[in-house]
Amino acid sequence: MRHALVLVAVLLISTPAAWAQAPAPAKKAPVALELVSPTGASARVEPEEVHIGEPFTYQVTLTHPKDQRYELVAPSGEGPVELLQQTRQRQDNANDATTTFGLRFSAFELGSVQLPDLTFDVATPEGPRRFVLKGKPVEVASTLPADAQGQGAELFDYQPPQEVPIRSWTLLYALAAALVVGLLAWMLVRWWQRRPKRDKVVPLLPLDVRVRQSLDALKREDLPGRGLVKDFYFRLSEIVRGYLGERYGFEALECTSSELMASLRRLPTPGLPEDALMRFVSESDMVKYARADASPESCNQALAFGYDLLAKTYVPPAPPKADAAPGPRVQ
Repeated sequence: MRHALVLVAVLLISTPAAWAQAPAPAKKAPVALELVSPTGASARVEPEEVHIGEPFTYQVTLTHPKDQRYELVAPSGEGPVELLQQTRQRQDNANDATTTFGLRFSAFELGSVQLPDLTFDVATPEGPRRFVLKGKPVEVASTLPADAQGQGAELFDYQPPQEVPIRSWTLLYALAAALVVGLLAWMLVRWWQRRPKRDKVVPLLPLDVRVRQSLDALKREDLPGRGLVKDFYFRLSEIVRGYLGERYGFEALECTSSELMASLRRLPTPGLPEDALMRFVSESDMVKYARADASPESCNQALAFGYDLLAKTYVPPAPPKADAAPGPRVQ
């Protein structure tokens, strides 16, 4: 029994030491991705003349199969240039694809500066791949003039903020108030210009008044006396046709002469002098389209027919019926 206890104590003491001496499991080394190359690669610097401290663009264009996707791994930031911004654009063509990367750098060393190598993660149907584009050297020039070293240049260091004494706040208050008043006036003017405007509604004169005014105006112009017989018949024919169309409710201005008479025969037209209207229509067509001549007396007779047609066919509309007065209420 005593020997068994001693053996157990020895095992308990020796086990942690054995664990401490056991070698730690080895870390797996990162698997290097297989390299792949695009079908085409180009790079250029814009602008071509790079000045120290001023941003410039490094544009990289890659042509590759459409089933591949290129993603730029951000540069480490070490070296004489600093990455300010990057963009990526892809365009799929008929047989391949073009991916363009725009990198905006700023250089802080003069002379020949080596741009960093660019690493791209490439997704392919066979799995992830990698592509490395060698950096392009650029010449970085100074922003000082060419004769600065010989003639010298006035360089001034930055100064800390300095207080500007203001004797009174009255001027600032006045300027702020003027700005507010100007803004309110501008808003009022804009509202006035954009306000909904109500069009003035001019009441339509009765049909007989409008037709008689047109005939009177045509009579005052005395077109036949000035040798404008054709224009006279054109005007008079439009007045007569417009009146007939509005009086009997059809499109008279678009009708031929035969269609005009046929439409009137199908409508109730009490008092219409049909024979006189047919003579007027025929005479008008002869003057307007057959270049027939008409004497001043014929023109006066045609104008008189317009007045006579209005007097024989126009019927004033009936006045609206007044509402009947309510009768006595039956209790």
